[in-house]
Amino acid sequence: MAHINQIDPFDFIIFGATGDLTMRKLLPAFLRRFHAQDFQEDARIICVARSAHSPDQYREQVRNALSEFAPTAARDADTLNKFLALVQYVSLDATKEGSDWSGLEEHLNDPQRTRVFYLATSPALYAPLCAALADHSLITPITRVVLEKPIGVSMETAAEINDGVGRFFPEESIYRIDHYLGKEGVQNILALRFANPALEKLWSSDAIAHVQITAAETVGVGKRGPYYDESGALRDMVQNHLLQVLCMVAMDAPASLQADDLRNEKLKVLNALRPMTPDMVRHNVIRGQYTAGRIDGQDVPSYAEDLGQDRASNTETFVAIRTKIRSARWGNTPFYLRTGKRLAAKTTEIVLQFRPQMWPIFTNTPSPGRLVIRIAPDEGLSLVLATKDPSAGGFRVRNGVLDMSYENQFTIEYHDSYERLLLDAVRGNPALFIRRDEVEASWRWIEPILNSWRHALSPLEPYPAGSWGPASTRALLARDGALWHEDMLT
Repeated sequence: MAHINQIDPFDFIIFGATGDLTMRKLLPAFLRRFHAQDFQEDARIICVARSAHSPDQYREQVRNALSEFAPTAARDADTLNKFLALVQYVSLDATKEGSDWSGLEEHLNDPQRTRVFYLATSPALYAPLCAALADHSLITPITRVVLEKPIGVSMETAAEINDGVGRFFPEESIYRIDHYLGKEGVQNILALRFANPALEKLWSSDAIAHVQITAAETVGVGKRGPYYDESGALRDMVQNHLLQVLCMVAMDAPASLQADDLRNEKLKVLNALRPMTPDMVRHNVIRGQYTAGRIDGQDVPSYAEDLGQDRASNTETFVAIRTKIRSARWGNTPFYLRTGKRLAAKTTEIVLQFRPQMWPIFTNTPSPGRLVIRIAPDEGLSLVLATKDPSAGGFRVRNGVLDMSYENQFTIEYHDSYERLLLDAVRGNPALFIRRDEVEASWRWIEPILNSWRHALSPLEPYPAGSWGPASTRALLARDGALWHEDMLT
């Protein structure tokens, strides 16, 4: 098992401690890193929620969650029990005036320890919670705050949240988390590009015809239905995750791997995205919603049925966008962003399609090669290249695949993205977190799409569960003479 450098004692305080995120992701991530001995028993994980549990009752809930969501580490009974001893519980309605904060204040009695507040709550509570922390003198010079996405639902609300939190924390102490940046496959984009000069020389419009970034899910909205129906795929996935991945693919080389150098280059990409006018939205954005269908041989319900409501919903569960980046590197290369629920396969990947040979000399030249970066579920790389076909006479060529799987290449237990990010917040390393100007630049680009949809400039197209989205999605690429990756494989 891989070991990250061990870190000093810390207090990590989670608001929203009974929520799904805490039980499924945060506490399992901490257990796995504790099992790997990345921190010791002098750390404290203080969980805060309104529910009137005793600490022992809460720990029993946590024990059950860890057995389900971190089973390998939880099977080590000694490690599990030692970890549970680090977990404290405080019952507190933190936004209610007159609430008793003494239980939390008793735990936070050493201002010299690193202190991280993780707000796993509704974004509407971020600013009030920070105000309450300040009112109770719980913010020290070395305190950090971690904000979960979404940072607002619009440019205006994002600015309000940033202003509200910024009243109490300086920008360098605000860690806006996007778990996609914690994925090894996303981080490896930097190594792939900037540690391999030969690849970097090809990384532009000169050699790359188009780029596809896909995050496809086979699941429906599940328990997230009420949230998702207010959000939709554009806000839930594109504004944060997919735009961050696009930045990693398209950015120029940073001066260093320091946080601001990385984030400055990402910001340049966001600011260089071609603005989405109403006409651009009509011709370059597709939105859809899944109807009933079949996935893995099982009948699955429609989006409305998943929500458990009779009325129709205008929320998109699928979105595909064609855009360009106004830069010398990428000006002639379209980028396609695609995400959706109840699609044919679960995959997160980046496809860089190379340009065809300008003067082919082979009579049966196959389709141009491509580089596929697999982020999930099977992390790795595939490079498709033309090679001589040994089974044919003469000089016939066909495509072959050079494939690397992270699991086979590196004999380590693969980390969940939260494991890296949580400990980076403790260490004070903000490189894989998002700066305020990135958030607001993302919203600035997204909002014209939302505004166009409000004026019904783009229809909400149905697609059957188990498909790859609305039929018109193929036409989005066909205009450029291109195919989606799954169509290249048939």
